Amino acid sequence: MQFQSYWHDTARPFAEAAQGPVEGHYDVAIIGAGFTGLAAARQLATAGVKVVVLEGERVGWGASGRNGGHLNNGLAHSFLSAKAALGAERAVALYRAFDDSIDTIEAIITAEGIDCNFRRAGKLKLASKPQHFEAIARNFEAVHKDVDPDTALLTANELKGEVGSPFHGAMLSKKSAMMHMGRYAAGLAAAAVRHGATIFEQAAVTGHRQGSGRHSLETARGTVTADHVLVATGAYTPSLFGYFRRRIISVGSFLIATRPLSDAEIDATMPGNRTCVTSMNIGNYFRLSPDKRLIFGGRARFSATSDQRSDAKSGDILRASLAEIFPQLAGVEIDYCWGGLVDMTKDRYPRAGYVDGVWYAMGYSGHGAQLSTHLGMIMADAIMGKANRNPVKGLEWPAVPGHFGKPWFLPMVGLYYKTLDRFK
Repeated sequence: MQFQSYWHDTARPFAEAAQGPVEGHYDVAIIGAGFTGLAAARQLATAGVKVVVLEGERVGWGASGRNGGHLNNGLAHSFLSAKAALGAERAVALYRAFDDSIDTIEAIITAEGIDCNFRRAGKLKLASKPQHFEAIARNFEAVHKDVDPDTALLTANELKGEVGSPFHGAMLSKKSAMMHMGRYAAGLAAAAVRHGATIFEQAAVTGHRQGSGRHSLETARGTVTADHVLVATGAYTPSLFGYFRRRIISVGSFLIATRPLSDAEIDATMPGNRTCVTSMNIGNYFRLSPDKRLIFGGRARFSATSDQRSDAKSGDILRASLAEIFPQLAGVEIDYCWGGLVDMTKDRYPRAGYVDGVWYAMGYSGHGAQLSTHLGMIMADAIMGKANRNPVKGLEWPAVPGHFGKPWFLPMVGLYYKTLDRFK
């Protein structure tokens, strides 16, 4: 078993990173070469803006290369909850932003010729308990009526042709998609460079000063200056950006990938070949990979990944969950095990805008694979002074009380949700 991301190991490494010292003046400097930063860089470079991306590791190293490979439309919450919390107008706008995000990704893939196994698969929100199906059905009625007619409600009997496990029904979101995250990250980065962006890898930002309308960003490889800065680092935001560190909760997310499955095993487990997520608070999500592996993830632990031993412990937890959902795969070999961080906000809504002299987009709360590309492009347009299409513009973002970067309270949060799952 390899303790590394399947997406990283099976993608062509990005080979167009700039060499030599980090130096020069740019119109815009972007911190972070995940989907948000890369999409913003491509958008800016296409418009003739001189842009540099500073990445502490390598392209797609963080959450963009450590997720489950889902591009699911819809919200992290139920649509009914979003309407209650945000009002109907913003809830609809944010829901449609996720729809637009998948359209945006598909358009980029087509325009740039990125080979990343993109496919409109549809997503199943699977009811793990009978009462969960009742809640899913109520949410479906509102979604289908108010914002997304490309949805369907499936009974437990109708699910038999989709998933080889006895769930109690599901909501099908037909616009949802999947892709190979590592190949998309490398292709998006190459496209940004092709349009004129400069990308430095192994160039973590260690210092930031601003004055006289100009920013200075220090790295171990040198310093750049810029007129504008976009922070696109999510759960990996450096401590020098304290405003975001007090508002982003970094939560561990873990995945395993099986060996390639036979056609008979696929027919017995995932005949519908869609993206799937269960309805538990500490649930699981899964899909088939392009080479027929089952990629299976979840909040195996709430703490962050720290070393191979902790990843192995999380892998054991996920293996047990996989066997519980798919006992027919209980003994299947696991080829990959990896973990990463998810940038959660307290209310699990994303945030983007301008504060303390810098632009930002983050807080995707487990739904960033789809929204990050779109929101990165929206923030690039805002930097260029174009119409502000930000779906979370003006959404209040209070700091988390007692939180200054290290989420000491996560074990208690995990215990709370485990208790909820036991009784509800």
